[in-house]
Amino acid sequence: MKLAYLFVGQGAQKVGMGKEVYDNYTSSRAIFDQATTDFDLKKITFEGPEEVLNDTAYTQVCLLVTCLAIASALDEEGFKAEAVAGLSLGEYSALTYAKALSLTQALPLVRTRGQLMANALPQGTSSMTAVLSDKLDLILETLKENKKGIVEIANYNSPSQYVLSGELEALREVENTLKEKGITRLIPLKVSGAFHSSLLKDASLQLRSHLRSVSLVSPHIPVYFNVSGQRETDLVEALTRQICHRVQWVKTIQNMIQDGFDTFIEIGPGRSLAGLVKQIDPTVVVYSVESLASIEKIKGELTHE
Repeated sequence: MKLAYLFVGQGAQKVGMGKEVYDNYTSSRAIFDQATTDFDLKKITFEGPEEVLNDTAYTQVCLLVTCLAIASALDEEGFKAEAVAGLSLGEYSALTYAKALSLTQALPLVRTRGQLMANALPQGTSSMTAVLSDKLDLILETLKENKKGIVEIANYNSPSQYVLSGELEALREVENTLKEKGITRLIPLKVSGAFHSSLLKDASLQLRSHLRSVSLVSPHIPVYFNVSGQRETDLVEALTRQICHRVQWVKTIQNMIQDGFDTFIEIGPGRSLAGLVKQIDPTVVVYSVESLASIEKIKGELTHE
């Protein structure tokens, strides 16, 4: 068995996440207790309100700490990832787990990232939509035909799931055209802007100055990055480009499998990443961990393989 952790991104959050590991694991409690920022992180994470937790400016730090606490609980049980990756925001959890960043460095950095992304574009002018279809050629053709404004593929999540990101009017036009062409499974995402698109270029440049002020070091274990699906040596450049560049999740998982990783644990609320991994390669073993029950399941199965 060659084990990798996959850290969830924004959109996976839910009120109460991380509370079980906080109550039951010393290392998880220490991570939450050490996570000091300019708001009551434990209260928002454990109690909400939901509308505050879902605000990008708060979501990202809360998810970072929750995911690291869950990973710490797994480590406390004797598991240890040999490589990591994270979807979008999850990349910061992955880098912190891999010791390229300390928690005290990651907290203000991710807080700033969330604020920059939340304020990058005027409210209600841009958005993102998931397209559940394997007809990539048809999606690309439709984007090429679009004359209304900027709409781009933000995520290559699986061979049958892509995410579009762009200006709202143009995005809605593209959605209507896709429906006319027979692609009807479209899911508008609850986000505050067109993340992972060229519309966030200015925000990415602002983030770069903050990244340069942080002492990023080489990860202790391999980290596979969103921008390429591969390991990167220039961490500042990879993270700068990330918020205005498409997420290459398919390439990420394919490269990890090619490098021998056959068992993946999704870290964080939900099962979205597990589903994507199975769509990319149905033969690999994938677990999702967010609760005590899910940790017990892994203890009962993985330790006997």
